[in-house]
This record gives sequence, structure tokens and C-alpha cells, in this order.
Amino acid sequence: MAEPTSTRPGIDPALKDLLDAFPLQIRVADGVEAARQKMRQIEPPADLLPTMRIEERTIGFDDLTDIPVRVYWPPIPAHDDLPVVVFYHGGGWAIGDLDTHDAVARAHAVGAEAIVVSVDYRLAPEHPFPAGIDDSWAALRWVGEHAAELGGDPARIAVAGDSAGGNLVLATLHRIKAVGEPMPSCAVVLSPVVDFTLSSRSIVVNAKRDPMFALSGLIALRGYYSPPERFLDPAVSPLFGDFRGFPPLLFQVGDIEVLLDESIRAAARAHAAGVQVELEIWDRMGHVFQAMASLPQAEAAAGNIAEFIARRNAWH
Repeated sequence: MAEPTSTRPGIDPALKDLLDAFPLQIRVADGVEAARQKMRQIEPPADLLPTMRIEERTIGFDDLTDIPVRVYWPPIPAHDDLPVVVFYHGGGWAIGDLDTHDAVARAHAVGAEAIVVSVDYRLAPEHPFPAGIDDSWAALRWVGEHAAELGGDPARIAVAGDSAGGNLVLATLHRIKAVGEPMPSCAVVLSPVVDFTLSSRSIVVNAKRDPMFALSGLIALRGYYSPPERFLDPAVSPLFGDFRGFPPLLFQVGDIEVLLDESIRAAARAHAAGVQVELEIWDRMGHVFQAMASLPQAEAAAGNIAEFIARRNAWH
């Protein structure tokens, strides 16, 4: 079990107050269903959520015919030729769903004035690798074919994800490259897991600082999703793949996270491969702080994400 935030050095006071009032750390030892229920209880106040048109759909591509998605339209007058963001939620490939990340999806829609398609991919341990990436890729391909029907521009499709969702973003880009299909316009990755060997130095250095992640939980979630023989596969550990040809990438990560070095290493590898990379390291922030709607830094980070998506999807 994690130590109280009061014992953790370097945490932002506003984040500390929020986590002390609403403890967010998930105890995988209690079982995956208990973890799912706890995560579902974490919801921002309704008055912080912008109103907009939202639809639940079930989509499919090729042999995958039953992928639930939630589509968000930005609250603006024009709904033609808009950018589209395909969003993969976090939760260690085993927890999280459309509801737990509803606020994040809405923030993308409002900030970037984009249609957001949030993907409810299958979860481990019931559906281990490659179910999550299969669903993620199929949903992206469906959006590519149906963007105009939604009111979007097929040439301006971005992908985004946090934590495990960030892993799925990068793994999906590796798969797209492998088959030679067109890349999305850009990608946003928030605190992604990129190395299943868990060899990043920050996993040790920040073990007593990160208010969200204990190493034991990360190991358990890793085991739910992938067998050890896959740990070096870029489809599981995107860090070990070839980033050449990837679209522009935005990484955001907190500097007290155990996963801090995951973003730094992936950003450096992409940059060395010639990819346009922006890396934001947020002072005294923990894992996926962007999901905490009442946190001032979350609002600022959402603004940066929206600006990046809008800039990379601007008409040329």
C-alpha cells in the first residue's frame, strides 16, 4: 500500500490536498474488479464538465465488430471538416473505461475544437495482449473511413492516450508503420508505459515520491496484459521499436512519477529518429495529473494539448 502523500517529498501542495481528500491510488492486490470499481468512483464535479453533443456507438473494422466508443462533438457552431482525436484511456490495460476518462475526452474536444472518439478497448486479464492494441488500431481505421460522416476531416486525425493509453498510441503507430498505412497527423502521449522490462531509473528514484503508482501495482498490471516473452516486442514495449516516420509527438509527464524516464527515453529515441518531438515535464506533478479537472496544472496542461493538436491539424 502506498504511503500517505504527506510523507512524499516534492509533491505540489494543491495536488497533495486533492489526493489527501480523494485518495486515488489503486490497490491491485485487492483484485482487478475492486480496482475497476474504485477508479469509477473518481469523477470530477459535474459543474466542471462542459456540455456538448455526445453519442455512444458500437463500431467495427474487419473481423472486429463490437468496439464501444463514445463520440464527442465540440460546442461550436460549425461541425464540418473538424479535426478528429482518437483517444485511448489509461488504467494499466486492465481498469478504466469511457466514464473514468470522460472529463479528459471533453477537454480535448473543447480545447482543440475537435471531434473526439474515445475507445473502450477490451481489458486484461480477461483479454490480454493483443486485444487492446487490436481494438485501438481497428477503431482508428474505422475513424479514418468514417471521419467525414462524423463531421471531421479524414486528413486531420490525431491520436492521444494516457498511461496504458499512451502505450497503445505508440504501439499502434508501430503497427501502422509496419503495414505501410498513412500515419495520423500527430500524437499526444501522457505518461506512457514504454518499457515492460521496467528498467527506467525513475522507477526506483521516484518510488517514494509518486502518489499514484507503486511498483508492485505496475508489475501486476504488466502481468495481466503481457507474458514475459513479449516484453521486448515494440507492440508491448514501444521504446524498442523504430520511430522513424512517426508523426509529431507531444509528451507530458510529471517530474515525481515513477514513469518519468519512460517519457524522457521515448522522446529522445523519437527525436534521434528525426521525429518532431515536444516534451513537457511538469514540476511536482504525479501520474496523469491531467485527469484531475480541479487542479490548475491540469487545466494548463489541457490547454497545451489542445494547442498542440490544433497547431498540428491547422489548414495548410
